[in-house]
Amino acid sequence: MDRTVGTRRHLGVDVGGTKVAFRVESEGEDPYETSFPWNERHSATADLAQLAEAVGELRARMRGCTDTGTSSGTGDGNDGRFRAVGVAMPATVDPSGRVVAWPTRPEWTGVDLEASLRELFPEATVGWADDGDLGALAEAEEAGCDRLLYLGVGTGVGGGFVDGGGVCPRAGLGSFEIGHVIVERGGAPCVCGRRGCVQTVASGPATLRRAARLRGAEVTFEALRAGVFQGAPWAVSAVDEAGAALAAAVVGVHELLHPRLTLIGGGFAEGIPGFVDGVARHVCRLTRTGGPSSPVRPAVLGGLSSLRGACALARSL
Repeated sequence: MDRTVGTRRHLGVDVGGTKVAFRVESEGEDPYETSFPWNERHSATADLAQLAEAVGELRARMRGCTDTGTSSGTGDGNDGRFRAVGVAMPATVDPSGRVVAWPTRPEWTGVDLEASLRELFPEATVGWADDGDLGALAEAEEAGCDRLLYLGVGTGVGGGFVDGGGVCPRAGLGSFEIGHVIVERGGAPCVCGRRGCVQTVASGPATLRRAARLRGAEVTFEALRAGVFQGAPWAVSAVDEAGAALAAAVVGVHELLHPRLTLIGGGFAEGIPGFVDGVARHVCRLTRTGGPSSPVRPAVLGGLSSLRGACALARSL
């Protein structure tokens, strides 16, 4: 494989349920970021065609600037190629590289992700990992912590664990699915097929549904946020139950893996006043005397965590 040009350029790709984001990093140059929204859902073939088109546009942008005499800000001869590509995926991918589950885009079930990515980036070393795992990797780098637990609370609950600067479990052993730890036996059905998983209690949609039951009327995110800020009992109670479920999962991880720091991010967690502090209080109540614990703090990278983690993966390949 000829890598005489473009050898220092790394690409991070964050594949989401509603959009795909790219981040290009080159030594000595400012990073370049862009994104595109998915078209209306039809098939994995259509999605992959749209992704290929976007990659082609990105390559043209990397070269783009050679014809106009302006700089693309990426260096490496503007040849449009990448040395390595890291991909953050929200889907469950088996060790052979095949998608086995993606609840928000079930059309991808059965897709050979490895083959698809190698077709998109034939010149590059390509790797992929769960988006929560890579979010944890990026947050750990930012925090300077080599043993860190990260939770992302949004439309679902994801997260990851970093040990010694790498994600745990290691490649080929699956992802750190803290959102599918059972905290409520006999609880609400989960998209994974079980009941009472963390995300059935603590995700944004689950919390909004609980708030609506307590209020007796539909509750939007903005109404919940305002209700918490005003101290409305229905809002405070709904959010507190989410925090308690997350704390139960966090304490379970503490008992087994002893992280030095726990960070909580994600759009829902970041948007609700005092959410992380509430989780921290529940963690303190659940921690046994003499048992392991770590500080619980807000994550700092927000929606960029998985994308930054994908770039970190690319740099490690």
